[in-house]
Amino acid sequence: MSVSVFEHPLLSGLLGDDAIRSTFSFASEIEAMLRFEAALAVAEEAAGVIADGAAKAIQTSCKNFQPDIAALQAATARDGVMVPELVRQLREAIDPEFRTHLHFGATSQDVVDTALVLRLRPALQTIADRLAALCGQLDLLETTYGQNDLVGRTRMQAARPLRVADRIAAWRRPLAGLLSDFPTVEQKVACLQFAGATGTLDDLGAQGRAVAERLAQELELSYAGCWHTDRQSFAELAGFLSRLTGALGKTGLDVTLMAQNEVGEIELSGGGGSSAMAHKKNPVKAEILVALASFNATLLPGMHTALVHENERSGAAWTLEWMVLPQMVLATGAALRVAGDLLGDIVAMGTGSMQDNRS
Repeated sequence: MSVSVFEHPLLSGLLGDDAIRSTFSFASEIEAMLRFEAALAVAEEAAGVIADGAAKAIQTSCKNFQPDIAALQAATARDGVMVPELVRQLREAIDPEFRTHLHFGATSQDVVDTALVLRLRPALQTIADRLAALCGQLDLLETTYGQNDLVGRTRMQAARPLRVADRIAAWRRPLAGLLSDFPTVEQKVACLQFAGATGTLDDLGAQGRAVAERLAQELELSYAGCWHTDRQSFAELAGFLSRLTGALGKTGLDVTLMAQNEVGEIELSGGGGSSAMAHKKNPVKAEILVALASFNATLLPGMHTALVHENERSGAAWTLEWMVLPQMVLATGAALRVAGDLLGDIVAMGTGSMQDNRS
C-alpha cells in the first residue's frame, strides 16, 4: 500500500479522483507559480515600478521555463519552500537587464498561497457542479420512488412509518444548504495573497496598493490585503468540505442499513463481491461515503490547528496546511463522485418497489 490511497494504483479507483488530483500535481503547481510571476511583472510595469520591457522578458521566461526538478527538491529541503530556487532558475533565463525585476516586492508566501488559490478554484467548481448534479439525482429518485413506504427508525428502533420521499428529503436538505453556501466560501478563498516580506509591501512604497489591485485583476482574484497569518478562509473551506462529506456519509450509512438482507428496503445494481461468499452484494460505495466522511472529520482539527501562526509568518503551521487541505479536497471530490454512482445504482427503494421488483 502506498502512503496515499488517493494515488495508490488500485485503491485510487475506489477512493481517488483523477480530475481533482491533477489540481495538486507538481506541474499544476509550477504553472500557477509562473502565472503569478508573469502577472506580477505586468502589474509592476503598468505602475512604473519596473522598467519598460521587463514584463515581456519575464513572461517569455515563464512561458519557456523548464524546471530543474532535482535542484528544486534539494533547495526545498534546505529552504522549506521551492520559491527561492524557482526564482533563481527563472532569472537565469531572463535578459540580464531585467533579472532583478522578477519577483520584485513579493515573498515566497505570496507565490505559494496565490498558486494554491489559483489551483483550488477549478477544483471547487468541480465540487459545486457535482453537488448540484447530486441534488438533481435525488429529485429524480423522489419522483420515481417517493410515494413508496419505509419503516421510520429512531435510535435504530422501528418507529412510525414514512415515505421514501421523507428519507430523501433528509438526504437532500444539508446538500442544498451547502450548495447555497458555496458561493460565499469560494469567494473568500479566491483572494490574492500579495504582501511582501513582512506583510507591508514596503518595497513598493506608494505604488503597493495599485500593483496589488492590478495583479488581482490579472489573475481574476479579489484583493483584501495581507492574510499571511489569517487562514480563516482555508479553515472555513475545510469546514465546508467536512460538512459536505459528512452529509454524504449520512446518506451512505442509511443505504448500508437499508441494504441489509433482513431489512431489504433498497436494491442496488452491481454491488461488491466476496472472496468467500458468492451470494453477497456488499454496498461498497455506500461504505466509502461513510469512510470519507470520517476521514475529513479527522483532518478538520488539523486545519484549525494551522490557524495558529506566530508573528508575521509560520513555517510550521503553513506546512501543516499543505499536508492537510489537499487531502480534504480530494476526499470531497471522491465522495461526490462515489455518491453520484451510488444513487445511479438504485433500482428499487421502499417496500412497495422492492415487492414490485421481485414479482
